[in-house]
Amino acid sequence: MTQDNAYYASTAYNPACIPDQPASAERAWWRKLGGSRLPWGNTQNVAPENIMTDPTPKSMRFWEAFDKKREEEKALGTYKKRPMEGIDLHAVYDHERYRYAVLSKRSHFWMYLCGGGRFIFFLVTTILLILFLLELLDSRYSTSLEIAISYAPTFLIFSGLPLACWSIGSLVINHFPRLWFKPSRGPLWELNRRTGLVTLFDYNNNGEYKRNGIIGEITAPFHEFDAYLATSPDRQGLPMNFLYLAHRYRDITINFASLLAPDRLPQPPLALWDFFQNYMDASRPLPELPCFEKYRHLDPVSAEHDRQTNRNPRYWIDMDDETFAEKLSDMENRIRLIDTMHRSNLMARYVEYVD
Repeated sequence: MTQDNAYYASTAYNPACIPDQPASAERAWWRKLGGSRLPWGNTQNVAPENIMTDPTPKSMRFWEAFDKKREEEKALGTYKKRPMEGIDLHAVYDHERYRYAVLSKRSHFWMYLCGGGRFIFFLVTTILLILFLLELLDSRYSTSLEIAISYAPTFLIFSGLPLACWSIGSLVINHFPRLWFKPSRGPLWELNRRTGLVTLFDYNNNGEYKRNGIIGEITAPFHEFDAYLATSPDRQGLPMNFLYLAHRYRDITINFASLLAPDRLPQPPLALWDFFQNYMDASRPLPELPCFEKYRHLDPVSAEHDRQTNRNPRYWIDMDDETFAEKLSDMENRIRLIDTMHRSNLMARYVEYVD
């Protein structure tokens, strides 16, 4: 299937129309040690679990019903705007742009306070409970009440603080959204299917952002980037894998660790690379995933594909939970068997790699 030239820009990515390019710049030695370059092309229809399940069919039905009710209330004049409704989160995932943004540091503070406090509370409580039971079994002269009383100060000191953090964070997140929920100043990066361009949003921009609030944009064609599987140790020293893109000729890198958390297995980052290639490929339809279902008719190649295959436009949203669980399991199996590292590199036909 060929792309619609009236809709897509001349720079849109198409594996059959990659231009010849200059030889690559040599990577710094530390980049060579820290990452393996991944091959282009021969992709599989895969996507990491966090992309396939955002949204799930169940949540799609919930929001469809919510939107329908909202329109009915607006027609009756009874609609009341929800807290934080209409706030621009800067993230866009549709038929044209895969634009990524995160919440502000203030929002992350409250989420870490709640989630971190909960984790530490249960961890410390479990340890203290085990120690209490061991001492109870080993003690011949103290009663369980005496041992419990002796542990009370320790419990209050080591479990009380994380419990307080968990409680305060949970209270603020659940009841005071205006206090904790705040978008970041803007997006981090964007992959544009329609133009074939990758954009890194620059908040330094020679001081323009601080002076005038102008966000700089560093842009280059998708085919000028290479993907790398990088490995770094976690706090226990175990290797964790993540994906990043690096421009072949300029100092532009995009780390996807915040989109897909580093994993001990290499397969999820490899699946993310296939997903990005499939999304950006304007010669093929959008990836068959729940997040793109409501946009497929707006993308010419996807719309034509769906017309020819008689695709149900409500394929995902009407899917029952059991069937979706089977689809998710099938995706996990395909990711587990992904063959990325055994593929030839399509881009090597058009670029001479110097390292």
